[in-house]
Amino acid sequence: MVAPPGLNAAATAFLFLLTITVVRSDKLKTFKGSYGVTRSFDDNIDYYYRILKLDKNATIHNNAIQLTPDSSGSGDIVPKQNQSGRAFLPQKFKLWNGDSNTTRLASFNSSFLINIFRPTNDTPGEGLAFFIAPNLNLPLNSYGQYLGLTNASTDSEASNKIVAVELDTAKQDFDPDDNHVGLNINSVRSVKTTSLSRFGIELVPKGTRLYNVWVNYDGVKKVLEVYIANSSIDGPTPAMPGEPVLKQDLNLALYVEQESYFGFSASTGSDIQLNCVRKWNLTVTSYVKDEVPVLAIALGVGIPVVVLLVVGAGFMVVYLRKKRRKRGNISSNILGALRSLPGTPREFKFRDLKKATNNFDDKFKLGQGGYGVVYRGVLPDEENLEVAVKWFSRESLKGEDDFLAELTIINRLRHKHLVRLLGWCYKNEKLLLLYEYMPNGSLDMHLFAEPGKQPLSWALRYKIVSGVASALHYLHNEYDVRVVHRDVKASNIMLDSNFNARLGDFGLARALDNEKTSYMEAEGVLGTVGYIAPECFHTGRATQRSDVYAFGAVLIEVVCGQRPGTKIGGFQFLVDWVWFLHRDGRILDAVDERLAGDYVAEEAERLLLLGLACSHPIAHERPKTQTIVQILLGNMPVPHVPPFKPAFIWPAMGPIEDDDLSLATTLDTTSMTTSNLGSAWSTQNMGKDSHEQSLV
Repeated sequence: MVAPPGLNAAATAFLFLLTITVVRSDKLKTFKGSYGVTRSFDDNIDYYYRILKLDKNATIHNNAIQLTPDSSGSGDIVPKQNQSGRAFLPQKFKLWNGDSNTTRLASFNSSFLINIFRPTNDTPGEGLAFFIAPNLNLPLNSYGQYLGLTNASTDSEASNKIVAVELDTAKQDFDPDDNHVGLNINSVRSVKTTSLSRFGIELVPKGTRLYNVWVNYDGVKKVLEVYIANSSIDGPTPAMPGEPVLKQDLNLALYVEQESYFGFSASTGSDIQLNCVRKWNLTVTSYVKDEVPVLAIALGVGIPVVVLLVVGAGFMVVYLRKKRRKRGNISSNILGALRSLPGTPREFKFRDLKKATNNFDDKFKLGQGGYGVVYRGVLPDEENLEVAVKWFSRESLKGEDDFLAELTIINRLRHKHLVRLLGWCYKNEKLLLLYEYMPNGSLDMHLFAEPGKQPLSWALRYKIVSGVASALHYLHNEYDVRVVHRDVKASNIMLDSNFNARLGDFGLARALDNEKTSYMEAEGVLGTVGYIAPECFHTGRATQRSDVYAFGAVLIEVVCGQRPGTKIGGFQFLVDWVWFLHRDGRILDAVDERLAGDYVAEEAERLLLLGLACSHPIAHERPKTQTIVQILLGNMPVPHVPPFKPAFIWPAMGPIEDDDLSLATTLDTTSMTTSNLGSAWSTQNMGKDSHEQSLV
C-alpha cells in the first residue's frame, strides 16, 4: 500500500525537525575601509566626523586626525599638556566563534601614516597607539603615560579587554627608552618592546617626518607583527619592510571581547607632541554575527499537527504559485531591463539596505511624500558610506516602458549640482533607489529654521541659487536630451557638507501605479502653490519655461526668507508683494529681516529683479537658463522688469519654441494639487487694495 504524498511529506518533515541540531555559522566576511586616502580629511571633514567616532580632544584638522589638541586647530583655549584622545571606527567586529580555544580567529591588516611632531622642538611626550577595545569610552585621567588607554585605577585590570600597539616617545621606569614600539595587554606596561633606534627610526625627530606603520594579525597562526617604514604625505605608500620591528604569538581571544572595535589613542603629559594620523587603511576578515535565534523544537509537537501544516502548506503553495507566476513575469521583465540599461547604477541587495537603515527604522526617516519614504542609511561594507534610500510605496509597477525610459535618463545625469543616483533595488515588487546623502538637508530647512538659529548667510544664499541655475541649464541645454525637472522648489534643493546646492528629487512616482494615494489621487495640476506657472493650468504640461518660473519663485523665496505662498502686505502671494515694492522703488524692503542688513545690496536687487523676470505671467517673456546663469555671474544686466505685473493672457501670443513643446521627462513628487486654488495673476492696475485672485 502506498502512503499518500502528504503523509510521506509530513513524516519526512517530522523526522527532519527531530534531527535538527543548531549549527554555529563559521562564515567569514571581509571589511575594507580607507580614511584620508582617496578622500582627503580636509575636503571631507563632515563626512569623517560622521563615520568616525572622535572622543574628547580628538579633531580632524590639517588633513589629519589629531588625536590630541594641535596648536592650529584647537587654539590656545585648550591646553596641550596632560591631554588624551581617541578615534574609532564605530563598528564592532566579531573576532571569533565559540570559546577562547577556537582554532581560528579573525585576521586584520591595519596600515596607517603617522606624523608625531614636536611643535616647539622641546622634549616630546607621550605616545600614540593603535588598539582593540570593547567600547568607545575614553577613560578619565588617561593622559601622560597612560596613552588614552587606561588610568592609574584601571591599569593592568583584566576587565579592560584592551590590546594595543604603542609608539612610545617618553621613557617611564618600565620602558627601555623614549623611542620604542610595544605590545600592551590591558596595561601600558608592555609585554614586549623593541627599541626603534636600531632600525634607524626616530619617532619624533626635530622637524617633520612621516612613518607608515603596519599592524598585521594572522588569526590562523595567532601571530601579530608590526612593521615601520619612512614615508611622505604626497608619495605612494612605501613597500612593507621584510623584517618586522615587533613579532609576538598572541591569542586575542584570551584578552579582548569577542566583539570589539578598532581605533587609535594618544596622550600628552607635561611634555607635548602632536599625534597625527594622516591616512588609515583597515582590512578585517571577521566572523558573521549570529542573527538567527537558536531554533528550539518541543518534543510534544506531534505528527498530526505536522500533517495539518504540510497539507495546508500544499494548498497554499498551489495558490501562491499561480499568483506569483503572473507577477513574476512583470518582475522578471523589469529586472532584466534594469540590469541591461546603459550606464545603469549598481544593484543593491535588499538585505543590505535593510541593515543600512536599521530595518527601515523611523528614526532614520528623512522625509515622506506621495512617492513613499526616504531613509538615511549607512553602508558598512562601503566605508560606512551614508546614502538616502527612497522606498516607493506602490505595490506593483505598470507602464514599465515609461518607468525604464525615465530611469535611463536619470541614471546618466552627471552634474556637480545634481543629487546623483547611486543604485537601485527591486524585490517583491518594491522599488528602492539610493541617492547621495546630503548632510545639510534641504534649503527650506535653513531658510525657515526655528527662531534663535543663525540665519543662512547672504554669501551662501547667492552661492546656492547660482548652483541651482547651473543645474537647470545643464538639464535644459547641456544633457543629450532635454530634461524638464517639473518640481523646482526649496525643499528639493539639497545641500552638501559645504552648502553646495544639489537639485534633487528625480523620483519615479509618475511612472508607477497610482493606487490613489496622497496628492496623486486628486485631479488637476500637480505642484506646490506658488511654484506653478499659470500656463500649466491650461496645458497640463510642464516645460522648460515652467521650470524657469519655479526657479524665479525660489529666487524671491531665498532673498525674502518667506515661502512663495505667504500672505504678506495684503497680498496673497509673495511675488505680488515684491512686484508692488518694485513699483514703489522699495524693492530692497523685501530682503529677509533676519539678515540684519548683512547683505550685498547690488546682488539682492539683482536676484529680486531676476526673480520677477522669471515670474513673468507670459512664458515666452521669461529668460532662458543660459541668460540666467550669465546674469548671476554679473556678466549681463537683468532684463527690464515692468513696474506693474503684466496680466496673464491665454492663449499667449508669442513665438512657439521647441522647449515650449517639451514634456516632462522626470516626475512629480510634489506635496499637493492646485486645481481648486486661486492664482495671483492680477491686472495691470494691480495694487495693494485692489488685488484680486483669479484663474483665467
